[in-house]
Amino acid sequence: MAAICVFCASSRTLDQRWLDLATETGAELARRGHTLVSGGGCVGMMGAVADGARSAGGRTLGVIPQALVDLEVADLRSDELLVTDSMASRKTLMIDKSDAFLALPGGLGTLDELFEVWTTATLTLHTKPMVLVDTDGFYRPLLDWLGTLADQHFLKPAGLDLLTVADSIPAALRALESRLT
Repeated sequence: MAAICVFCASSRTLDQRWLDLATETGAELARRGHTLVSGGGCVGMMGAVADGARSAGGRTLGVIPQALVDLEVADLRSDELLVTDSMASRKTLMIDKSDAFLALPGGLGTLDELFEVWTTATLTLHTKPMVLVDTDGFYRPLLDWLGTLADQHFLKPAGLDLLTVADSIPAALRALESRLT
């Protein structure tokens, strides 16, 4: 099956519903036979998605910069943990090691990773599928604003079309899997 990179929050102060969503995501990836590629952290949603994958027998690959290892937030239970010298090299390695990308709710780091992979797709540096999980309309204001970029010709409509939006994990994985085959 595929190596699917999940972008999500690493905050330790999230509502339980977001941690549950991440756990469900990891478990469903594993049930479908996919490898989880993550940012290599053991906290917040990032830790929950990895724990969910492992609880369902899945393989996990974490990619983390040394600075975060030094803060003792590395997922040391990962099947494979790759340590990079910077956040930039982390993103590059995550893109290289992944067949597809799934973005769960998150903050600046999640958006940074999503926009990196989306930008490189618009430049045709890769053709890997990308799905944004818009649970409970979490990303709706951002998506509305992004639509105005196309309306004002800052972004080609085809660029918007590269990102699939789904409202649930099953719908997101169906969308990814249909693009992988």
